[in-house]
This record gives sequence, C-alpha cells and structure tokens, in this order.
Amino acid sequence: MLKVDNLTKQYGDFTAVDGACFEAGDGKVFGLLGPNGAGKSTAINCISGLLAPTSGHISVSGFDIVRDGKKAKATLGVVPQELALYEDLPALDNLNYWGKAYGLRGAELDARVREVLDYIGLADRAKDLPKEFSGGMKRRLNFGCGIVHKPKVLLLDEPTVGVDPQSRARLFEMVEAERDAGACILYTTHYMEEAERLCDSLAIIDHGKIIAHGSVDQLKAQVGARDVLQLSGRFPDGLAATIADRGIADLDVLTDESNVLTLTMTTASHHLPAIFEAITAAGGSVSETSLRSPNLETLFLLLTGKELRE
Repeated sequence: MLKVDNLTKQYGDFTAVDGACFEAGDGKVFGLLGPNGAGKSTAINCISGLLAPTSGHISVSGFDIVRDGKKAKATLGVVPQELALYEDLPALDNLNYWGKAYGLRGAELDARVREVLDYIGLADRAKDLPKEFSGGMKRRLNFGCGIVHKPKVLLLDEPTVGVDPQSRARLFEMVEAERDAGACILYTTHYMEEAERLCDSLAIIDHGKIIAHGSVDQLKAQVGARDVLQLSGRFPDGLAATIADRGIADLDVLTDESNVLTLTMTTASHHLPAIFEAITAAGGSVSETSLRSPNLETLFLLLTGKELRE
C-alpha cells in the first residue's frame, strides 16, 4: 500500500532525507524511529504530498504521489505532529470539515462523525471548542480528523507528543484498531517503547539516512545479548583502554569522554566490580551508573554511539 523508493529531500546544501527506501503493507504498522531532526517529519510531508521530493519515488495505494497526487491523497489520512484543529470550531464541526474535504456528505457524513466522536471518547464534548480541551483530548480529536474518511493508508507523525499516560494508552488502542481494520500505518516516533509495542517492522533513521531496517525481532537480534553500560563521572584519558586490558570478553567502547563512558558487553552486571576497580585505580570516579538490557535503544547506541536524543 505504501512504497518509498530512494526518497531524497534537499534544502540547498542541506539534505533532510537521504535515499530512504521502505515499504508498508495492509494491516501492518511500519515505524520510522529516530530523534527529532532526523528526517521523519520531512519524509511524512513528502509522502503526503505537502513537499515535493528532490528525487526518488513514492507510491500510495498504487498511485505515484507526484504524478497521480489527487488519487493518492484520496486514500491517505494524516495525523500531523502539529495539531491540525480549528480551535474556535466545536469538535463536531472539525470532524465535519475534514469529512467534507474527503467527499463525505449527508447521512453518511453525520453517521461517520458520530461514530468517530464515540471512538475517540469525545461524544459528550461534541459541541465544545478544542481550545477548552486538555492536550490529550486535542490529540484524540486530531486523530479523529485524520481517520474520519476511513483512509487506506494512515500517516501518524509523533501522535502522542505531550499527552498524559491515559490518553497515550487510548491512542495506542486506536492505532491498533486501525491496523486490525486493515489500514496500512506509517508511525513516526522517538519513543523506543512505542516502536516496540506497535510496530511490526521499522526503520531507524538518523541525520536523514536509514541506518537499520527490519522487523522488531530482527533488529533486536542485531544487538544479541549485549548490555549497554553508561557511566557518568570524572574519567582520565585512556581509561577505556585500561578497562579493555582487564580481559572482559566481548567489550566494545561506544563513547570515551572526560565525563561519560559508554561500554557494551555481554552480561555487564558480572563485570561491574572489575570496571569500577579499573576506574578507581586510574584516578577516576563514578557519579552515576546506567545499565540497559538489549532493546531498540541499545541498537541505536550501537549504531550511532549516541542516545536517542529528544
């Protein structure tokens, strides 16, 4: 239902998306995981037709987004990161507006709007203004506006940003319901736990480039059983080499800085005494310790040497 082939978007000398390739199918959630500024929203804007790609091809429901934009967009639903709501129009009228924009009329539109209001948990607030809503309620209405026309392909750009835990859980349920109804969903996020819960497959993007791609299980398998140990404190030059000389099997250094040391190894907890002893002997000190079990965030650290930044 959605195919992105060698998508590139440039702004002068700056490349926001660099040769991205991925596919997403019916009844599946494909995740685009990466930090803010990685190129996720730019990719979404190209797929939705808001931005023209510098090069590459995008197919939505079999239609090229550039050559057959009108047909492609008719099958799309978009839930943008920035709220696309009319704050001074009642929730009911926001849904009516977007339903009409996609060709719904009369009894069909009325029935669908009532259905969506109930679905997003705002039936009792239908005549209230979004400017009076909480952040979570606005996010749910934003989601409703994106699905009122029952799109075949749904683009969700960080749909849970700034919401409370209860609203986030409700948004997760709605994403899963759309997937179970057969929609093809592209979901962008910088939250690892969201990707692990919702996505059947995903691509990790950083600085516009896709650096890993596969199912959640396949990507986790790239990490293996390796833990990530991150130490904060005061560390002398060459400390990482000193620790490596301790003979710890399967140890790699991800970052070696004066105040942060990040190591990866198998069963890191078993080696903590030897690591702390090496740091003390070298004249360093540890103020904070973080030990992470293998997950997608571990993979991002292994691939980039950096944490998934906000």
